[in-house]
Amino acid sequence: MSVEARPVRPFAFWRLVGSEISLMLSRRRNQLGLVILAAVPVVMAVAIKTSGDTGLMVSVANGTVLPMLALMMESAFFLPLAMSLLAGDAIAGEAHGGTLRYLLVTPVGRARLLAVKFAGLLVGAFFGTFLIAVVGLVAGVMVFGSGASMTLSGTAITFTESLGRLALMALFLALMMTAVGTMGLFLSTLVDQPLAVTVGCMVVVILSWLTEATSQLAWLQPYLLTHWFLQFADVLRDPPLWSRAVKGLGVAAAWMAVTGAAAWARFTSKDIGS
Repeated sequence: MSVEARPVRPFAFWRLVGSEISLMLSRRRNQLGLVILAAVPVVMAVAIKTSGDTGLMVSVANGTVLPMLALMMESAFFLPLAMSLLAGDAIAGEAHGGTLRYLLVTPVGRARLLAVKFAGLLVGAFFGTFLIAVVGLVAGVMVFGSGASMTLSGTAITFTESLGRLALMALFLALMMTAVGTMGLFLSTLVDQPLAVTVGCMVVVILSWLTEATSQLAWLQPYLLTHWFLQFADVLRDPPLWSRAVKGLGVAAAWMAVTGAAAWARFTSKDIGS
């Protein structure tokens, strides 16, 4: 199928984005994934509350500590897995279900359809990350309260200041997960099996973590997304350290640019037969 010019219709792109987000949130598998993401901070809160050994933590922590810890934990596996599943559905899922060809028959255009899928992944990354932050915050306040908290530098900050830092951490991690999703979007243009995309994306993530643990590959580590996942912890210093977070966002932007361009090049020239 050739790439032809399509008429530009006002608001058509945003209607497609809205439809993509609605479809994404209506899938039972995605709903279950959101429940799992939200369950982690709740389980952590219950474990801390029932342990009976919260005295020291309450004296140095407030309700924002729990969602911060949950974001750190879930950034290693659960969040990348969620993005891998969404990316698998983006193009490969449509091809596997036989709906991709019909989508392209409508006046959408391949580049615009790819942009819609990217927008859906972007929303998914932000929705999943901030869901963890919000659920964790509610559970954290129930366990630790809303008093002052200690930074990594040993200084005290108010609950309001902690909220701002939590929001920055969630924003940073959401952008990093968007980069993971963009990589998955490229893989989704290569195959017609969504499971293959999910597995391929997670293989990259796992190999990246293994590279992080191999000193002989230290030269490669700064170019990996996983190397920067936890750099949002620098926001907890006083004053916050921005240099490593900015470098991490630069690496994420590079990954999105390269894999996004590769996805466009592949998808706009791909023979759609199903």
